[in-house]
Formats: sequence, structure tokens, C-alpha cells
Amino acid sequence: MSEKEIKPNSEAFEREILVAPSGFREYDARWLFPEQLNLRGVQQLGAGIATLMQREGKKPEIAVGHDYRSYSASIKQALIIGLMSAGAHVKDIGLALSPVAYFSQFELDCAGVAMVTASHNENGWTGVKMGMERPLTFGPELMGKLKEMVLSGDLEYKAGGSYAYVDDMKQRYLADVTKGVKIERKIKAVVACGNGTAGAYAPEALEAIGIEVIPMDCDLDYTFPRYNPNPEDMEMLHAMSAKVKEVGADVGFAFDGDGDRCGVVDNTGDEIFADKIGVMLARDLGKVYDKPTFVVDVKSTGLYHSDPELQELGVTTDYWKTGHSYIKRRVNELNALAGFEKSGHFFLNAPIGRGYDDGILTAILICQMLDRQANKTMEDLKNDLPKTWSSPTMSPYCGDEVKYDVVERITEHFQGLYDKGESFMGQKITDIVTVNGIRITLEDGTWGLVRASSNKPSLVVVVESPVSEANMTGIFNEIDGILSSYSEVGEYDQKLKSAA
Repeated sequence: MSEKEIKPNSEAFEREILVAPSGFREYDARWLFPEQLNLRGVQQLGAGIATLMQREGKKPEIAVGHDYRSYSASIKQALIIGLMSAGAHVKDIGLALSPVAYFSQFELDCAGVAMVTASHNENGWTGVKMGMERPLTFGPELMGKLKEMVLSGDLEYKAGGSYAYVDDMKQRYLADVTKGVKIERKIKAVVACGNGTAGAYAPEALEAIGIEVIPMDCDLDYTFPRYNPNPEDMEMLHAMSAKVKEVGADVGFAFDGDGDRCGVVDNTGDEIFADKIGVMLARDLGKVYDKPTFVVDVKSTGLYHSDPELQELGVTTDYWKTGHSYIKRRVNELNALAGFEKSGHFFLNAPIGRGYDDGILTAILICQMLDRQANKTMEDLKNDLPKTWSSPTMSPYCGDEVKYDVVERITEHFQGLYDKGESFMGQKITDIVTVNGIRITLEDGTWGLVRASSNKPSLVVVVESPVSEANMTGIFNEIDGILSSYSEVGEYDQKLKSAA
């Protein structure tokens, strides 16, 4: 039956398999539950993951966890049934963060991981982040294979699956991320978790390294009574900013629903976008490690190339596709020390991590940076950076079925201007990057990006200027004018004028 014919609260919903094709994204899976996915569909997905692992020559040993939503445990149980039906050996790590699930692959020596989470998405969403080659997660090729197998029923069921519950993975993870770390400097930190799963991990981890923690919305509550746990959401950042100023904290950390992202505000309550935090960390780590390489996503500040201090330290930076799976893989390919995404994913590779994104480990690393810079505040470190004016990540609605076509047409438009040497905003376009959407850079260094969101029905728009706020606003208005000519593009989640 089709998605339209299988409705919740019906006989068909109990008997048939519902898996909306649109749920298979570039590097993870997201569905509205139960409108686009039912439990039989989740079982089908589990059988697909186990079948794919074996066809790819991997041992079907897999760590499985779930985030704190009212329906996540049920979805995980259905996923486990499907995995076992296709011969998988399941290690159930229980309530977990995504980085805890990734850690458990190493700790339990499992080839695979399947983390039931919708990350920062609103309630009603569910999904799975999955991998079979640690520390990597699925990219478009494997997601495409999985999608085809699950939707067509091309699965191999077999006996021999097994199940074991691991009841101490939280303790093992916390011991690992805090091992050998002791902050000597007195640091007071607001820890904001938006009532998401990170509330069960982040305060304990930071207290263990000597941080004075001021918890904020750390009690788990799957109704998310204040706002979604999303460190890119200005509502969450503003609330944390107010708390930092109220208690006189040195820093504020905000974590998303599955704990793989970290947002930061400084001691004055000023929100610092994650790409600027990445520049601070690159400066700090560049003094500890010799001429490191970093990977950053195309939404990130141009400072990674233009900052004089990074140039002096011999830092190499590679701009790559946005998306946790893409950056993880690129960090691994280049053996980079770390990868940074503007969305708040920080990928910390050996010797400071294992190559996957971990919001809590990132907060610990920032505390270590402050400890090494004992005479400077977060505000000082922020102000030490060359000044730029940056927008938040803005997401105008654009349907999943049309968003890539819209971006392709916008890319063709700017490519045409570039090829003909025509001006944009009164300036020459000096560079374009098309590795992920279209990023144009003007003569004065002002740049703008338009790409398709990988996990929601929207576009992604980011702009920055090293010259002035007026130029930042100017390039946004020009790009917004182009987008408004497309009937497929709708309202923004937040616009520059409300966040500047």
C-alpha cells in the first residue's frame, strides 16, 4: 500500500509496512511518526541494515541506542526485531547520545551502529543515524542502497540473531571523555540541554573535570516545554545568554537533542556561531600540534583561509560538503586533526578524539582552551579574531521533491554571472564553490551560500562580510530577492533582520 492509503489508527497501519521514501536522506533517515512510518516499517528498516552490512562484507554486530522521546524506545525495539530477523547480533546500549553510540562501536568492538534519534527536530520526528565502518556514518551511496532494499523488500532473513543489553555504557563513555582531563582554572559554565538527552550526560561530564556547572533545562522532558534542543536556534541561545549574564558564568554550552552538537555563548552572553568557535579552537590546537589540517563545511566563515594567525601557524583548511557524514569521512580521508561545521558539529580526530562528532567532548576541549589561555576570557578570544559580520543559518521552506532542482537553477544563475564576468551587488564575483550548493565570494570577501538542506524540506542560506554589517545585509537581500522569484521557496524559519 502507498503512504496515502496507510493511515494511523487503522487496520492497514497495523498489518502493512509503511516507510515513506522521502525519509531516506543523504546521510541519515528522518520520518514523521506515525504519519510516514509505522513499527512494521521500522522492522523492515532493521532487516535492511543487517542485510546491507552482510552484503558489504561486515560482521552483523551492531550497537543500538535511542534518544529521549516518548516513542523512541518503541521504535528502537522494532528496529532491533528487524535487525535480529536478518541475523544481526545486537548490543542494546539503552538511552544514549549519538556520540555514546559511536563510542560504543569502539568500546564493544562492533562494526555497526544504529542510533534512533531525530536530533533537534520537533517532536513527531524520528530517525536513525547509522554506520558500519567506524567512525564513519552512511553517505549517499549506502543510503541509496538501503533505501532500494527496504522499499523493494530485497532482504535476507536468517536465524542466528542475538540480543544483549549493555547497562553501563553511560558510565564507560563518561569515564572515557573525562580521562586525564583536569581543569585547573576556575570556570563556571551554564549547561543548557533543552530537556533533551544531553541532560543525562553533559553536567556530569563537565563536573568531573572540575567545572562549576549551572544546569539549565537539564531535566529530561520529552515534551520539550521551552524549545527544541537545538544550539542553532536563537531562542535557545538567547535563553542561555540571559542565564550566563544572570549568574556571571564564564561560558555557556548548549547541546542538541542527541548530544552531537554544541553551541556556545561567551562570558558577556554573546552568542558565538560554531564556525567562529572552530577558528578559536584551530588557533589553540595549532599551538599544541604541528601544522594541523582542519576540515570545515561550506557554511563556515572565510576566516579559516584569511586569518593571519592560522596562516602563521601553518594550518591547512579544507572546505567541504555540509553534513556530519561528509565531514566525518573527509576528516578521515585527510587524517585531519578536526572538522568543524557551522551547525555545531565538531569532529575531533586522534589524538583528541576518534573522528566522530561529540558535543560533550567539544565542550571539554573548549574548557581546556580556556585553561591554556588562563589570562583570557571567551570574549577576549572572540575579540582576538578578525572582525566579520555573520548571519545565522537561515532555512526558507522548500519541498524535498523540488529543493535540489531549485538549487541547481540558482547555481546555474550564479555560474553564468561568474563566467561572463558580470557584477553582483556592484562587485565582481571572484570565487565560486559548488561542492555543496553554491557559495559565491565577492571582491571585498563578502560571501553568500545557498544549498539544499539534507534532512528537512528547506534550503539553507548563510552570508558573511569581513567589511561591514551593511554588506552582510546587502548580499542577503540580493540573494533573498532571487529566492523570492521561485514559487517553490516559502517562509524562513528565521530571517537575518531578526537575528542580526
